Amino acid sequence: MRPRVVVVGAGFAGFHAARRLRRLVKNAAEVVVISSTNYFLYVPLLPQTAGGVLDPRRLAVPLNQQLPGVRTVPGEVDAIDFGQRRVDFHTLGGGRGSTHYDRLVVAVGSVHKLLPVPGVAEHAHGFRGIPEALYLRDHLIRQVELAALTDSQAARAACNTFVVVGAGYTGTEVAAHGQLLTYKLAQRLPPLASTPPRWLLLDIAPRVLPELDERLSRTASRVLRRRGVELYMGTSVEKATADGVQLSTGEHIPTRTLVWCVGVRPDPLVESFGLPTQKGRLVVNERLQVPDHPEVYACGDAAAVPLPDQPGRVAPMTAQHAVRQGKLVAHNIAASLGLGQIPRAYRHRDLGFVVDLAGIQAAANPLGLALGGPLAAAVTHGYHLASIPGNRLRIASEWLLEALLPRQTVQLGLVGPQEVPLETASPELAR
Repeated sequence: MRPRVVVVGAGFAGFHAARRLRRLVKNAAEVVVISSTNYFLYVPLLPQTAGGVLDPRRLAVPLNQQLPGVRTVPGEVDAIDFGQRRVDFHTLGGGRGSTHYDRLVVAVGSVHKLLPVPGVAEHAHGFRGIPEALYLRDHLIRQVELAALTDSQAARAACNTFVVVGAGYTGTEVAAHGQLLTYKLAQRLPPLASTPPRWLLLDIAPRVLPELDERLSRTASRVLRRRGVELYMGTSVEKATADGVQLSTGEHIPTRTLVWCVGVRPDPLVESFGLPTQKGRLVVNERLQVPDHPEVYACGDAAAVPLPDQPGRVAPMTAQHAVRQGKLVAHNIAASLGLGQIPRAYRHRDLGFVVDLAGIQAAANPLGLALGGPLAAAVTHGYHLASIPGNRLRIASEWLLEALLPRQTVQLGLVGPQEVPLETASPELAR
């Protein structure tokens, strides 16, 4: 029988591991992907869906089209028996199943990072997938339209105020796209023509995009401030209610919108394995193998991948690292199966980052060169088109239409607030 390689997860690491495996092993091994969705989601463009620029289907690349010859199993993994080399899962249809493996790739990704802030779990909404993006888009449009309908100045101010917590990559882009969407909509509504929506971006860090180059931070801050976004740096939320949020400064902000973008943590499934972990991520060696289980590989947000040029540090949770780790795992698995490859250790050279600030504004530092404005926006769009494994023509077409036609601001009502809840936070999860 052919050896079987099972990939758990179809995010950036899992998808690219399976894609590269398909090319390297051909018919010498069977490749199985277990995923809760039948598509690979290109997360960096999610803010454009929330902002009404892109159809959500453009971000979802079907696995069966991009992974021909790979068997995809629609399900969620419950447990892994490393002694028996068995993966147990439940299917999306409600049944149960299991499969054995000769090589295993753990790429389960991450989930919302929650803090024990009173009221956040009940009144905030995260931003991790298509349902959250669709809900947020509808919610923003709804609040602006409600603000235009009411005669109460207090109610209008609350509906027309939007708070984003977390000024990292995701939070900054959500605030940028959300502000532009609500501003354009408000300009069409006479009661709000002289009252633009109020946007606040909060973070305990001293600056926007604290994990990126300071030049990107300055560019993003300048663009956001010019649009009227209020930056509350060194500030956190102490309490959230249905009527607003209480800030660590003592200020109370009346609002009906609280978007939680404070970061991610490894999927809790990882800690259930009983294997060595580092801050919730599986410990692996430089070849991305789990100690004492050389047939098991881990990559992406689920793995604490050591950085050889920075002793004691592990790779950050970014798409760039996840993609390269997934490809390296595929290479090393092919080598372990005797398919002519030579095992390699993980090395990463930072190619720079791009931050989409909506419209013709962006911040980018390709190969260390700091850019801003329309040129950075062109680089950002080009980077995303080159990185997404499908739907490029459709995405480019929608960008063109966005530049030529008025933005559509309809509420689809496909996702309700009860369908995108934040998990209940606990002090243990905040460590």
